[in-house]
Amino acid sequence: MDKNMTSELAASIRSIHDYPKPGIIFRDITTLLGNPRAFRRAVDELVQPYAGTKIDKIAGMEARGFILGGAVAHQLSSGFVPIRKKGKLPHETVRIAYSLEYGVDEMEMHRDAVQPGEKVILVDDLIATGGTAVGATKLLRQIGAEVVGACFVIDLPDLGGRKKLEEFGVVVHTLVEFSGH
Repeated sequence: MDKNMTSELAASIRSIHDYPKPGIIFRDITTLLGNPRAFRRAVDELVQPYAGTKIDKIAGMEARGFILGGAVAHQLSSGFVPIRKKGKLPHETVRIAYSLEYGVDEMEMHRDAVQPGEKVILVDDLIATGGTAVGATKLLRQIGAEVVGACFVIDLPDLGGRKKLEEFGVVVHTLVEFSGH
């Protein structure tokens, strides 16, 4: 991706200081989503590494990963799998606990959402510490999925999530980096 495109996408992301707590800069992609040109560009760039590849499913993490993942699934003619917080899905699920920046949570998906051997890409808006993405990867692998990659609009490299996910054997694709938290 060229520098102009990267700076255009970065400029479309709102930064909110001291949210959700003092010292944190929240990177809000709702402004990117509301900008038709930036949204289209972001989806096109997330899809680009996988164009022409057979991808069975896109797994999107709650909640912004649903928006981006649905668009990526559409572009790749793949199915979409929501990965949700515990207790939100109506059918038989598989669940895993994972670490957050501020504690521990659980996520789940329908047991029959992915078949063993299916190729899956994980999609979310941002990778920070990597806890959610690693947890989602473990969950997908637990039911036999082949996680062929993960893509995010934003990488916060100072928090080490990308490195952690790559050490877990997942190829990571990001569009914009912001330093700090």
